[in-house]
Amino acid sequence: MILITGASSGLGAALAKRYADLGEQVMISGRNQARLADVAQASKNLHPMAADLCDEQGVTALFDNLTTMSGGAALDTVIHCAGSGYFGPITEQQTDEIHKLLQNNVTSCILLVRELVKRYQDTPLNLVVVMSTAAQQPKAGESTYCAAKWAVRGFIESVRLELKGKPMKIIAVYPGGMDTGFWPSSGKSLDTSSFMSADEAAEMLQGALKATAHGHIADITIARG
Repeated sequence: MILITGASSGLGAALAKRYADLGEQVMISGRNQARLADVAQASKNLHPMAADLCDEQGVTALFDNLTTMSGGAALDTVIHCAGSGYFGPITEQQTDEIHKLLQNNVTSCILLVRELVKRYQDTPLNLVVVMSTAAQQPKAGESTYCAAKWAVRGFIESVRLELKGKPMKIIAVYPGGMDTGFWPSSGKSLDTSSFMSADEAAEMLQGALKATAHGHIADITIARG
């Protein structure tokens, strides 16, 4: 069984549909119940569960509900796609938007990973954390977004050290620009016609996540162009 967060649109939705088409039981999470329901219509293997990952009780409830809905099926993969963007010159960025950015990207990841480690650190589970190439290099006009993604990268690499020797593994994913609804909601206007589609990125990521009995790919960069 697979859990995908941020699955109401973009890469999360594309991945969910791909895994469902392969016969996997996929639990899809997001804050918007209506959009999740729309995604779930694509397959009987998609099961929506609305949750606010910025809220501690919401994260706990997500995994309690997951246990109930799974019918005893083992959770073996979690793909964390949830997040948001906010861009512009630092002098023009608003405090409330910066706070929301950090909540949606950093706090949500910390709370999700903390709960997963509590419950599954002694279980053979792969946690895939989707970030951005903004976690690898600075970008003008994306200062706070880069700060958020660099924070997530530092966090998961540190948790990796805590999990050393455990069967639970963390896989870091750094995708380049995708042509999704992410950009209009971020407030940044640009031509995305040359960007990857969400389905293209999902196809590449799905292929890269295949593992063997004695190995897995720990870090994946999906470059565009």
